[in-house]
Amino acid sequence: MNKGKKFTVSSFRKKKQNREKIVMLTAYDAAIGALAEKCGVDALLVGDSLGNTILGYSNTIPVTMDQMLHHAAAVRRGAPDAFIIGDMPFMSYRANPDDALMNAARFLREAGADAVKLEGGEDIAHLVSRMVLAGIPVMGHIGLMPQQVLTSGGYKIAGRTDDDAERLIREARALEAAGVFAIVLEGIPAAVSKKITENTGVATIGIGGGIHCDGQVQVVNDILGLFTSFVPKHAKQYANLNAEIEKAFTGYVSEVRSETFPTEENSF
Repeated sequence: MNKGKKFTVSSFRKKKQNREKIVMLTAYDAAIGALAEKCGVDALLVGDSLGNTILGYSNTIPVTMDQMLHHAAAVRRGAPDAFIIGDMPFMSYRANPDDALMNAARFLREAGADAVKLEGGEDIAHLVSRMVLAGIPVMGHIGLMPQQVLTSGGYKIAGRTDDDAERLIREARALEAAGVFAIVLEGIPAAVSKKITENTGVATIGIGGGIHCDGQVQVVNDILGLFTSFVPKHAKQYANLNAEIEKAFTGYVSEVRSETFPTEENSF
């Protein structure tokens, strides 16, 4: 990131106006946060996807507020100058408006995040408005919503019909009116994402939303090739760290068992 020029909520709007792409990446620990900041990533999302990538759950439903705060604080320590967004986990904001407000505030106060992200559209617009009025920057998230995986019957692409595409445009406008500074468009056909991007004044961030979004976000484990069993269609592997780590571990196991490690060079 550019030292001395902190990325802020205003930066999202400015980049949209200037037609400059916004680069976001998930981060779950200090080391990755530091590397992402060093390499010029504009914003870091501490996503509840850590339930899958770090904690080994089959979906994001079991992730708790304490777990999210723990990882968000770690990313902040590694990337002190980054713009960090904390993902509000399942049932941390839908049960009670007062709890929603206080949970959002915890990301800023306890973890040092700059903003929070919520899944939902018109149904959560009132919560977004309340958070923004309280001084909490909010990023929206529509389309494929992982926290709804059980009620939707799986991870399904949104906006495939004309009616559903129109619904998504309404959802985006409702979030914009409520005060979000950006909206994640997940699992939405590129043509629909284009319409949403053109019909809203806030930045759109795609993940499986196509090239027309104002920016992109990817799960760090996907682009580093740390998963081998499944690679999402929206992801591109820029490295194959799974193979490199397996090679390193295998070499270590072999050398310890054959007594070729440690050598004198590694001993005191």
